[in-house]
Amino acid sequence: MKRLVIVCEATEQEFVRDVLQPHFLPKEIYIQSPLIKKSGGGIVPWETLKSQIQSHLREGESFVTTLIDYYGIPDRYNYPGWQASKQIPDRSVRMDFLEQEMLMDIETNLRQRFLPYYQLHEFEGLLFNNIASFEATFEPSEFKDKRELISILNQYHNPELINDNPNTAPSKRLDRLIEGYNKIVYGSILAENIGMHNLRHKSPRFNNWIHKLENI
Repeated sequence: MKRLVIVCEATEQEFVRDVLQPHFLPKEIYIQSPLIKKSGGGIVPWETLKSQIQSHLREGESFVTTLIDYYGIPDRYNYPGWQASKQIPDRSVRMDFLEQEMLMDIETNLRQRFLPYYQLHEFEGLLFNNIASFEATFEPSEFKDKRELISILNQYHNPELINDNPNTAPSKRLDRLIEGYNKIVYGSILAENIGMHNLRHKSPRFNNWIHKLENI
């Protein structure tokens, strides 16, 4: 049984427990999902996160990955390659660059067991997958604007590309479209109803990350 540590934020921890763990356990991969330290799950400066990552990597033969949102990381947190990445217009290519920069900032003898990952733009983007999953999760009365929700689903065939504008980021859209939406509670439930197959089918960067983890 291989051990995989997914360092994540609070919203993603429920998703890891309820969706990723059942997926990986039959593949002989046991997942642990510690929250980012110092903040109780919120994003922290790179040097703080780096210290936690390297600490986990020193725990036997554990593999370590990250599940953190690209959206909302302040410039002052000094993530590797952050300023240079802004010159890369293609967001998927930008994420690849940032992940490589993150990897290269880890101690050389630990890198082979570290698989950095940024979620573009944020975890909630994955949830804009299909209307049936929303209907299975929420009561009809909880939809504040179902027509707009359907329009977004039709507009973004790759939900990872739903942008990171403060007013239109995926989490902000869900707050606006679903009555009483709580991202920690409902994010995992909605992801369960979507299912891993559908999540992977519509979100190529997420799918690529899962494929890498399956082959550690």
